[in-house]
Amino acid sequence: MPEPETRTLLVVDDEKDLLVGLKRLIEPEMDGITILTASSAKEALSILSATAVDAVLSDILMPEMDGIEFLKRIRDSHPEIQVILMTAFGTIDLAVEALKLGAYDFITKPLDEERLLHTIRRCLELSHLSRRAASLEKRLQEREDMARFVGSSPALSKALSTIRLVAKTDVTVLITGESGTGKELAARTIHDLSDRSRREFIAVNCPAIPESILESELFGYRKGAFTQATQDKKGLFDAAHEGTILLDEIGDLPLALQTKLLRVLQEKEYIPLGDTRPRKVDVRIIASTNQDLWKKMRDGTFRDDLYYRLNVVSIRMPPLREMREDIPALALFFLEKAVTDLGLPPKTLSPASLRCISDAPWKGNVRELANVVKKAAILSPGPTIEPEDLAIECPGGPCASRDLDALTALRYPEAKALVLEDFTTRYLTTILERTEGNVTQAARESGIERQAFQQLMRKYGIRSEAFRK
Repeated sequence: MPEPETRTLLVVDDEKDLLVGLKRLIEPEMDGITILTASSAKEALSILSATAVDAVLSDILMPEMDGIEFLKRIRDSHPEIQVILMTAFGTIDLAVEALKLGAYDFITKPLDEERLLHTIRRCLELSHLSRRAASLEKRLQEREDMARFVGSSPALSKALSTIRLVAKTDVTVLITGESGTGKELAARTIHDLSDRSRREFIAVNCPAIPESILESELFGYRKGAFTQATQDKKGLFDAAHEGTILLDEIGDLPLALQTKLLRVLQEKEYIPLGDTRPRKVDVRIIASTNQDLWKKMRDGTFRDDLYYRLNVVSIRMPPLREMREDIPALALFFLEKAVTDLGLPPKTLSPASLRCISDAPWKGNVRELANVVKKAAILSPGPTIEPEDLAIECPGGPCASRDLDALTALRYPEAKALVLEDFTTRYLTTILERTEGNVTQAARESGIERQAFQQLMRKYGIRSEAFRK
């Protein structure tokens, strides 16, 4: 016969003789049970924070903290633990209140031994079933979370293996990779697989927020900190308390804010703008970048100490060219998603289109592939998408230009957005090829300010490194 599963019961009462008596009564009657005791609710909470417990048997009338307040604390911090309360006849009303607050049951003193043992058995069985259900739900959720990534190439499998491992910990993670490789998706998956999954996941695109307001957005501010500060405002770190914050494109974080972020990592605290008192925060930090942080450290634009604090564990999301065996599956996945999301009739990719997609350079990586497939699903006239329906350079020559008749099947704003994206991507790519990835020169030749040129590059997932000889 298999060994009985060990269950742990914590008994709490300020009468130490009763604790000893209950331990002697329960242990011989139940196989595989471990009895822990505490003489106060405060001591019991300390045990619960350090030890896995299945159920609690507690008196209601206790000094310092009574059983009702103790129950509330357990419901807040350990909702999976079942609680049985012991009460004298004079406190039946309190026991009924406890049931409304989520107690499993209550028993009256003097204790009926048979009823007590029966109640504990049923409570522990419910706890066991609840834990099994929660464990199964978590495994199913993990499968669903990992299913967001399509493909089985060695490069992707290596990244996913690391994601699974670090998700169970609370370490800081640095995710690197080119634009469009799924860095934010990786960060969100780490959060969803972690113990913080029930709390907030907040993604901050550092370069998208003007430097002048980035500090107040991250850390908040006090009333009067500046002219427009008419009231206190909480920052994104406060909103992510007990959850996860993703600092996307961390390489663009100004040096002054790098110093403040280092304090958060080291001291778990920050100071809002206009305040003098630090505030504690419990948040997991994940950072991502498509830049070479080693080069930025050599240039003096990124702090060495911050880099080492962020890079506790590093995950590299591979570019599409390193996982070409996954491209057909990804393309079909994006096509099915586009057809479903847009309410289109079923469509498929012809063998020639799949060859074209598999051989394309994909400088914008997975994001570019998803956009190309989505546009082809919208604009292809028939149920099969052919190479001429793809806005990419296929082997054997360029694909056909957009058909005006197909575009007019869309509403004007949608058609205009597609044409503009198509044109902008081709324009930026061509001029960066000519200037061999020199952004300053490309911006000058195009007549666009360098910052605006870089914003367009980020928007369409284009990296200057891809064009350098």
